[in-house]
Amino acid sequence: MPVSYGISLPQGWVMDLVHIKDPVEAYEAMTSVAQTADEVGFTSAWLVDHFHTIPQPSQEVTFECWMSTAALARDTKNIRIGQMVACNGYRNPALLAKMASTVDVLSHGRLNFGIGAGWYEHEYRAYGFEYPDAPTRLRYLREAVQVILAMWTQEEAIFEGKYYQVRGAINQPKGVQKPHIPLLIGGGGEKVTLKLVAQYGDACNVGGGDLATIRHKLDVLKQHCETVGRDYNSIHRTSGTLCAIADTDEEALASISEGVRARYANTLDAALVGGPDTIRKRIAAYEEAGVQELILRFANPTDLTGIRRFAQEFIG
Repeated sequence: MPVSYGISLPQGWVMDLVHIKDPVEAYEAMTSVAQTADEVGFTSAWLVDHFHTIPQPSQEVTFECWMSTAALARDTKNIRIGQMVACNGYRNPALLAKMASTVDVLSHGRLNFGIGAGWYEHEYRAYGFEYPDAPTRLRYLREAVQVILAMWTQEEAIFEGKYYQVRGAINQPKGVQKPHIPLLIGGGGEKVTLKLVAQYGDACNVGGGDLATIRHKLDVLKQHCETVGRDYNSIHRTSGTLCAIADTDEEALASISEGVRARYANTLDAALVGGPDTIRKRIAAYEEAGVQELILRFANPTDLTGIRRFAQEFIG
């Protein structure tokens, strides 16, 4: 199957709503992007799970992930809505599974559930969450995905772990999708995270923008699948990249702000930045590397023109 396309929504986290001062207008700008992507045939729309902006925490708007997921699911009709990715450290996993089940129903079965171990220490400490070291956060994540799957599949979920305990939790409704909401585990850690994908995930997200790195990470995932007896092709493989489309490569590059250019400086050679022919070649390279869905962060994220043009050229 050809590559499908998701869109990373302007949520404020990367200062992409800074030009809109009214928070109501900022939300409407975000949902307009989701609605436009829905109308023109994008497969999915994604939100980050962060409270503070980057590269520095600021007073600029950043919409909360799960409340926005629910709202956007009602604002759209066909596109799938997901998290890239929910931070396990911010919510009890049994409660999170319950929240996701409700969103799957209100979206009529269009939820993608993404989760990861978390990394933004400043947010953890500012909001009063403990910030354990990376190996411990991954151990929390291992237990959390088991709790979530139990909540989605068992009539009375039971799990006894070191970090989480669930004792007869009832979760009704469990959602619409069968056998359960698809579980995406984000991250490229080769020893733990990709092994968790092989064991429990329905989808993965390997980033970096470097095609050689993506190939390597997917090869590692394939090896983990062989070890645990999992069909590698049953895992939906996603990656993210920057997108700026114009008539020529030069025009596309010129349309990118200095801040965005700096953020993607090491990956512009692989990004979908350029005229249609250049972008077409780069899509083919991602596909050859094993990526099935590309999640695009548009360089001008609230400009609906670029979204529509990309769809005309590559979605049809």
